[in-house]
Amino acid sequence: MTTTYIGTDHVPAQQKTLGRVIIFIATILLVALFLIQILYKTDTITLGFENWRPTLYAYLLWSIALCWGILLIKGDRGQRALFVLPAFLFTIAMVIFPLIFSVYISLHDWNLSAFEGQKFNGLDNFRALLVDEYYWNSMLNMVYYLVAILFEYAIAFGLALLLNSQIVARKFFRVVFLMPLMLSPVAVSWMLGKSLMEYRFGPAATLARHLGWESPAFFSSPEIARFSIMVLDAWTFIPFMMIMLLAGLQALPKEVNEAAKIDGATGWQHFWKITFPLMLPVSVTATVIRIIFKLKLADVVI
Repeated sequence: MTTTYIGTDHVPAQQKTLGRVIIFIATILLVALFLIQILYKTDTITLGFENWRPTLYAYLLWSIALCWGILLIKGDRGQRALFVLPAFLFTIAMVIFPLIFSVYISLHDWNLSAFEGQKFNGLDNFRALLVDEYYWNSMLNMVYYLVAILFEYAIAFGLALLLNSQIVARKFFRVVFLMPLMLSPVAVSWMLGKSLMEYRFGPAATLARHLGWESPAFFSSPEIARFSIMVLDAWTFIPFMMIMLLAGLQALPKEVNEAAKIDGATGWQHFWKITFPLMLPVSVTATVIRIIFKLKLADVVI
């Protein structure tokens, strides 16, 4: 028994036209309502809604119209597209719309404690940001933190090479090295920052006194505090990079390694000529993900 698959070519032309019209009208209405609401909130026009809830309802109706229109246009194949649509609509609602709304907020003076509410001020917020010393200080701190990723990558790569070799209790050390990643960053900040690095009775402070540091306050100055935060964050997320690099090392073709041994390549040559180039895709992926996590360092600092 054979199954005849009905493609878009077998859908009647009138049905396709109806689907396109439904999607077009729904999109026009959604965009028009969105623009009207923006103009109303910026006091450009007097017609609009007091909140953004009608825009949300319009978006839900547009989603239904989009699904209906795709089914009319593609026929049976449109059912496949419906499986992708939830992720697409979720991305619009949770990523694209907040991005647009954040741009909208940045163009307003929005004091939540003021009775007059929001007030359009153009690019004044950005001008104030460029002359704010705290902003540039935070940018400088992020440069330090991003540079620290290079050292974290080197340590993670070394640990991955170690765990990929035939060492005693390899499985045990894999679990131990992953334990910091299982902890919440807030728990890490309290466990290490508030306990281990406590300047009166903390073990790290006691060790520092024995080494000659009279008043070991790890968060007393900006420079020392910056380095301490780097250590806290690195201790948490080096295992993340390590496990990604370890997975990449285990996926390398064994034939290449065996050929290098037969050709008499030294360990250093084997690493720089074979292992490191083959690991570049994994290294770039791990580094980019680590940068994303590094830019969200507030939970450790708090």
